[in-house]
Amino acid sequence: MKNKYTPAYGMGLLLLLLLFFTGKAWSQHEYTIKGSVTDTTGLSIPGVYVQRLGTSTGTTTNFEGTYRLQVSPTDSLSFTYLGFKRQVIAVNNQTQLNIQLSPSEEALEEVVINAGYYTTTERERTGNIAKITAKELELQPVVSPLQALQGRMAGVEVSLGSDLPGSAPTIRIRGQNSLRAEGNYPLYIIDGMPFNSTPLETNSTLGFTGIDPLSTLNLANIESIEVLKDADATAIYGSRGANGVILITTKKGTPGETTVQARMSTGFSEVPNRIELLHTDEYLKVRRRAFENDGIVPNENNAYDLLVWDQNRETDWQEEFFGGQAEFTQANISIAGGSPTTRYRMNGSYLKQGSVYPGGANYHKATGSAQLNHKSKDDKFSLDMALTYGVDRNNTVGIGSLIPQIYSLAPNAPNIFNEDGSLHWEEWSEVGKENPFQGYLNTSEVKTQNMVANLKLSYRLFEGLKFSTNFGYTNLNSNELTKRPKESFNPEYGEFIDHESAHLQGQRSSWIIEPQLSYQKNIGKLGIKALAGTTLQEQLNRQTGVTGTGYATRSMIGNLAAATSLSRGVSQETTYRYMAFFGRLGMDWDKKYYLNLTGRRDGSSRFGPQQRFANFGAIGAAWIFTKEAWMDNQLSWLSFGKLRGSYGSTGNDQIGDYGYLDTYEATQGPGGLSPSRLANPGYSWEVNKKLEAAIQLGFLKDRFHLNVSYYQNRSSNQLVGYSLPSITGFTSVQANLPAIVENRGWELETHAKIINSDHWNWQSSLNFTLPKNELVSYANLEQSSYVNTYRVGEPLNIVLLYQYEGINPETGYYQIADINDDGRLDYEDRVVTKDRNNQYYGGWQNTLQYKNFNLQFLFQFAKKEGEFALFDAGRVGAQRQEDYLGLEGNGFQEISTQLDAIRGYSNVIQTTLPYTDASYIRLKTLSLSYTLPAKPLRKVGVNNCKVFVHGQNLFTLSQYRGMDPEMALGQGTAFGALRTFTTGIEINF
Repeated sequence: MKNKYTPAYGMGLLLLLLLFFTGKAWSQHEYTIKGSVTDTTGLSIPGVYVQRLGTSTGTTTNFEGTYRLQVSPTDSLSFTYLGFKRQVIAVNNQTQLNIQLSPSEEALEEVVINAGYYTTTERERTGNIAKITAKELELQPVVSPLQALQGRMAGVEVSLGSDLPGSAPTIRIRGQNSLRAEGNYPLYIIDGMPFNSTPLETNSTLGFTGIDPLSTLNLANIESIEVLKDADATAIYGSRGANGVILITTKKGTPGETTVQARMSTGFSEVPNRIELLHTDEYLKVRRRAFENDGIVPNENNAYDLLVWDQNRETDWQEEFFGGQAEFTQANISIAGGSPTTRYRMNGSYLKQGSVYPGGANYHKATGSAQLNHKSKDDKFSLDMALTYGVDRNNTVGIGSLIPQIYSLAPNAPNIFNEDGSLHWEEWSEVGKENPFQGYLNTSEVKTQNMVANLKLSYRLFEGLKFSTNFGYTNLNSNELTKRPKESFNPEYGEFIDHESAHLQGQRSSWIIEPQLSYQKNIGKLGIKALAGTTLQEQLNRQTGVTGTGYATRSMIGNLAAATSLSRGVSQETTYRYMAFFGRLGMDWDKKYYLNLTGRRDGSSRFGPQQRFANFGAIGAAWIFTKEAWMDNQLSWLSFGKLRGSYGSTGNDQIGDYGYLDTYEATQGPGGLSPSRLANPGYSWEVNKKLEAAIQLGFLKDRFHLNVSYYQNRSSNQLVGYSLPSITGFTSVQANLPAIVENRGWELETHAKIINSDHWNWQSSLNFTLPKNELVSYANLEQSSYVNTYRVGEPLNIVLLYQYEGINPETGYYQIADINDDGRLDYEDRVVTKDRNNQYYGGWQNTLQYKNFNLQFLFQFAKKEGEFALFDAGRVGAQRQEDYLGLEGNGFQEISTQLDAIRGYSNVIQTTLPYTDASYIRLKTLSLSYTLPAKPLRKVGVNNCKVFVHGQNLFTLSQYRGMDPEMALGQGTAFGALRTFTTGIEINF
């Protein structure tokens, strides 16, 4: 038989194959397609990414919104741009393809949420994660990103530390969990790197809350901030997630031509409110009335304001000391671009803010950042690098800590300063008084340098399995110099006072390594997402303090070589080590049923050898019931419905380092040591068990969203100082007590697309929180050091007060109940508790857009109680206008100089009488911007130009009669929310 594979046959087969492939190649020849991309108003959109689906080939539209790309007739092109809906169009042999993109309505599937070690979407999340984006952050004239969160998230309370820039705000995510103030800080993650945000210690007027290390971040460089709240979201962070987790993600570059964005704004801040104080004639009338009531003849010793000081002088002390305007200037520039495989972004900024106080206090900040994102053409390898660096300088003067004293100054009091700016003493000394602003000439300069670096490498081993490693490093250095010249104090005591300087240096550095394996696979209707990894972290803290005295001249203060005496203050160095193993298994069935399991085993060097490791975990589940077949066409107005819930535990190791060890300090004599702390190697982690149930609904094709959540968090095994009998030689020892703190409440969030047309767009969001904090139990509270601080069954943030019983009919003075009839008033008589927490709080945010105009505003509100501002009724030297108008009684005691009247007043301010409604509604932010027409700008090389005006804390609606209802404590003289106006311009080219 003849072999069928003859050369002739083989040649014929080769020709057939050649004809087939050349025919196919001919039918698939590539050519150039071109076109333009515009929005619904006809304006060109530069920077749109145009990609050939199934390949890594793509391009971006230029400044005119046009593109050119090599394609084949059977290709499909994807058009994507942030803020617009993605479109996919088949080429179908076309050579010209013009596209119009519509604004994105932020469908649930499209809203990507950073959950820390992984990402999810609003539709699929099983945990409670709140998010705000750059458009809500970047225009706010604030120093710290925490300040920008006020009123924008349910369950998140941010309280300002003070009006001074750089002071640390206080943030609570779903309430206070720990009895210790230092045990309530959330975990901060910046681009994957844990960041120690504990306020820095200071000797300056920022000392009330400390210095905020987050101040060195640039708000204009932040892409988003996510806050993780429930167990499902936080348990993967284990011991670090007990008080919630705050994820800060910085902006990245976009593929395409290099673009430059510059933004500059300027404005000023001022104190928005004043307390109505007495004029000189009114004040003198009140003073004379007091002497008449007492039947006492005024003399130069007891009535120097009536007989010695000028009766016609009148000074508005509020205007004198915080009536100035704090100038604000900010400049920001960024450069971004890249290819489909490599993107980059660089950013730099400068901020300067003055002070409302006299004396030249000011704040300066400069920041820089760089982002590099690269992936290989086969999408197997990727590299993400982020580096941020910030420096700031905060100059403060002594007045910040002295402000409450101005409310006790008589309007006809002598001048505080001489014409040359020095403190005036003569008229004060003549009547045996100290100048109330001694210490004003003290100054502090705090310099901070902060670097956060992160590198993430990942490689796809095979389909669905990826290995990645995260490397991070942070380094923060702070240097503070406080100068106390002797001219700041009474010269009569000159021989006992000398020039003095206080130096405080601090360093925080940490590194972290986190190798991880992630796996993703779809098996029919089953979707699986798994993650496993480990964490190794080390943190170093150093702090050194030195005080120098005996400087020859004021100009030498601060030069320690010129001091005649040096004394060492705080000096410590601690190392904190942490390691963990963590894992996550996420599953879904038919994109309808979701289950999320997380777990973590943590080890912390802050506990003794036998207590260092602990296990934490959570389970989260969700059911999208609108995907059920029985829901089809049943409720046409209900477009989305999901039930979700979670339960789990997280831990807390926020205590000092080495606390489980004995410590010793040197004795006065040579070579001696004495014990300073008692060891307890047995204490261990605080544990926070979290429960949540929630429902998410979408109505009318998702034009309206409603989220309702109920949460209950119980923090136990509280780490506190356990009281010891004096015979032990120690007052307390660090220990775990079976005290339980519970936070529970309701959170409501709504989002509505009220108008969504070609020219008009109106979106509105509301968040509302109804919280409740309670000390559920505390064993042997009566024998603890907290007996005069807490009460079982009451919130942690309470004040214990006397019981007020009206005006004594015999004396005419305030009367306080002596509960135990022992003839004196003490803590045993404080039987009334006053809750100082917000009863509810929230915010209402709106964005309105008409063609090129954009208007955004946010109202912040809270229901609470606070103290009267300067409750002076019945006090000698009353200053409030209302006290002058109420001289004839009205439920208050008569003005008197008698000791019983003074004692009555000092006691009554520790009752409920001075408390009043401090609820408020505040226009927190208002921004109006206009984008100039694009076509004329492009002729001069400008791609986009926007001008804007912004207002912060514009007005507050409240019945509260103090300075600021948000800070309605301490007799209501504190204020933190300055009114700010800025205007600026943003240019892209």
